Amino acid sequence: MSGARALVKALEKEGVKHTFGIIGGSIMPVFDELLESSIRHITTRHEQGAAHAADGYARVSGKPGVAITTSGPGATNLVTGIANAYMDSSPIVAITGQVPTHMIGKMAFQETDIISITKPITKWNYQIRNPREVPKAVKMAFTIATLGRPGPTLLDFPKDAQTGEDEINFDVDVSRLVTPWRPPKLDACPEEVKKAVDMILSAERPVFIVGGGVVWSGATEEVLAIAEYLMIPIMSTFMGKGAVPENHPLYIGNLGMHGKIAANKLLPQTDLIIAVGMRWSDRTVSEFENFAPEAKIIHIDIDPKEVGKNVKVDLGIVGDAKRVLRSIYSEITRGVKKREDWPWLKKVREFQEKYKEELIPLDGNYLRPPEILKELRKILPEDAIVATEVGQNQMWVALYFPILKPRTFLTSGGLGTMGFGFPAAIGAKVAKPDKVVIDIAGDGSFMMSERELATAVNENLPVIVVILNNSSLGMVAQWQRMFFNRRYVATYFKKNPDFVKLAEAYGAQGFRAETMEELLKAVKEGMNSEVPTVIDVPIHPEDDVLPMVPPGEHISKVVTRY
Repeated sequence: MSGARALVKALEKEGVKHTFGIIGGSIMPVFDELLESSIRHITTRHEQGAAHAADGYARVSGKPGVAITTSGPGATNLVTGIANAYMDSSPIVAITGQVPTHMIGKMAFQETDIISITKPITKWNYQIRNPREVPKAVKMAFTIATLGRPGPTLLDFPKDAQTGEDEINFDVDVSRLVTPWRPPKLDACPEEVKKAVDMILSAERPVFIVGGGVVWSGATEEVLAIAEYLMIPIMSTFMGKGAVPENHPLYIGNLGMHGKIAANKLLPQTDLIIAVGMRWSDRTVSEFENFAPEAKIIHIDIDPKEVGKNVKVDLGIVGDAKRVLRSIYSEITRGVKKREDWPWLKKVREFQEKYKEELIPLDGNYLRPPEILKELRKILPEDAIVATEVGQNQMWVALYFPILKPRTFLTSGGLGTMGFGFPAAIGAKVAKPDKVVIDIAGDGSFMMSERELATAVNENLPVIVVILNNSSLGMVAQWQRMFFNRRYVATYFKKNPDFVKLAEAYGAQGFRAETMEELLKAVKEGMNSEVPTVIDVPIHPEDDVLPMVPPGEHISKVVTRY
């Protein structure tokens, strides 16, 4: 069997149903074998779009997304998408073609050392030199991508290894080989459980902070079980948005730079933080040294490198969030009665009532993003999948669009990749074709990936894009207003495309909405359409995201207006 055929067979054995990418000279043998396969290949219009689509696919399905490209520029165009997946702990498997082995290192046409380039941004990468290696390499790539803390892996496949033939054994066992990536433990030891329970029960003002690890672990029920039993309020990181339903009475809001005022103001009042599946990013804690100085911290995470890395903790528990929390819940319910109410919860309610986000009055008859998002939440299904681009649109969604189900929120958190949302939405629609998928975009971000409209049209993927159009790179322009005395440079566009005509040129449907009625009507049409829908919504060029914590300041110092 040829190496190319072995690769496709190995992908099928891993349960792969879809791949994303672009063909090229150095990967043609693999694509030729896809013709005989049950795998549906989605041809994107840029390799970065393929990586983001694979990422979106992985986040909503819980299974690795696969991106396949050729060598050289095809491989390097994947890099941003791979880095994005690495920062956000999303399992994608990238497969790149490569020049024949005898040409490697000779600067052959379309040769790049993608193994060296991606080493810092993958959990594992490997160059297949012989067809016999294919089954083991594929099994390693998929196992490592999902083992413990998820993340991307990459296989580089020289062309002669694709065309060469050999005896192929698909019965491979990699359990020993993946030991370095295996979590040191999945369960908390009894002493850790007892100490955690003692700290929780003795706390007078505890709070949960849930991160993306809660979503990947499927630990929503366990978080809610403990929180409801002891009436503990819940905050989330940005990547933890949707880890618990945001309409739950114990949920306060997301924390951090563009978090809810009540959450940011309340945190310094706490005496115990139960942090689950989060990495204490600078966007969440802002100031590492003085983060919640009065609080003790329990940190539960499957990655031992994250425990105590950014913020000093009093109890670090390495393990799977679902299993650790289940043990803690069992211990709590054995000896303590369920709380009905207590003073701390009353104070939380007071903070929520006192600190509410307000809109600053603006000139002109523009739709306001917070109002748009509140109305969209009313008409979209609870399980609608919502993607965002990066910038103001992203932060408005964080503040004003409640996510009600896990795995229905897609955003670029760690890397902050403009152009992520639309191809991620395409990947999500491929994984969940029966769900409504909508991308909340800014005009600047959408123009970085609008070419993927061709992908969505050609593949019959009716995603919806709502463009909050302020003719600028809005988040940077906002910072220029706040911190650079309105010295605008490189942020305002002289003229944007006509997004309605652009959509129609690709074969999608386009709408321009200047009233709420027009917007909601267009969204409803998009929900019932068989083609992608683009809705251009003009907004005020100085409609800012507030509140905001300035860089380097403590999260309790929330700027609400200026």
